[in-house]
Amino acid sequence: MVRIAEVGKPVCRPGEVLVRVHAATVSSADWRARSLRMPPGFGLLARPVFGFTGPRNKVLGVDFAGVVEEAGAEVTRFKPGDAVFGLTGLAAGGHAEFLTIKAEGAIARKPDRLSFEQATCLCFGGSTALYFLRDRGAMKSGQSLLVNGASGAVGTAAVAIGKAMGLEVTAVCSAGNAERVTTLGANRAIDYARTDFASTGDDYDAIMDIVGNAPFARCKAALKPNGQLLAVLGGLGSLLSAPWYSLTTGHKVHAGPAPERASDMEDLAALAASQQFTPVIDSVYPLEDIVAAHARVDTGHKVGSVVVTIS
Repeated sequence: MVRIAEVGKPVCRPGEVLVRVHAATVSSADWRARSLRMPPGFGLLARPVFGFTGPRNKVLGVDFAGVVEEAGAEVTRFKPGDAVFGLTGLAAGGHAEFLTIKAEGAIARKPDRLSFEQATCLCFGGSTALYFLRDRGAMKSGQSLLVNGASGAVGTAAVAIGKAMGLEVTAVCSAGNAERVTTLGANRAIDYARTDFASTGDDYDAIMDIVGNAPFARCKAALKPNGQLLAVLGGLGSLLSAPWYSLTTGHKVHAGPAPERASDMEDLAALAASQQFTPVIDSVYPLEDIVAAHARVDTGHKVGSVVVTIS
């Protein structure tokens, strides 16, 4: 159950900054923390982390954009008045008027060309896409990428960042979202309701599965001989079998969570400042309508990110 309540203002400790939050997203991470609906095999493992009967952190929100209100002792990276954005991760707290975060954490200055609403959308989808494409997949200009689930927060970021990296991007989404993903940089779009991407006869240097319905067994025929599966979402079995497939098939399977790093936030800010990545906003709700914002995420049909404005 989502509700609005008064909580104490957080105290800024040495090495931290206190941020007055202007905007945050309701992400799939918030949905999982609230509903405790996890990929197959992760249910029992997730409960000690997220909470046994409900979210351990009562204030959700894994990202934010706002203005530094106070800088703690020993902080030199930011000062009061700086417009910033970042990831709080498991600490959450973005759905509140104020939050504290380590100054050396996953936080960076907001690009001037982006609103606070746009800047908060850089974080969750952008950092995940950047990590899998650049760090895990080591993708190179000219290579081919298929994004399965191209219209969500991670998917739209993957299309735009893939385009910025010089990749040939194929987006799998609904027919209604085809124009949006091609505007972001996809070379073509496949309507998942009419065509199974894995049976077209085309093959790719990498397949990024954001939906969780494209395990290696399904993707193998659509991968080039040295191709790789970037399993952003998958069950415990997929995670445990990834090293085995990588050792025995000639393909690489990469799985696991993306880290939260200041350097990634700065790289995303640079992509946004150069107009290579402008995150997609599905809808914007004021904080008093946060229940409706969660309901929109629950539909599973958002395009880009659902944003909550706070200050």
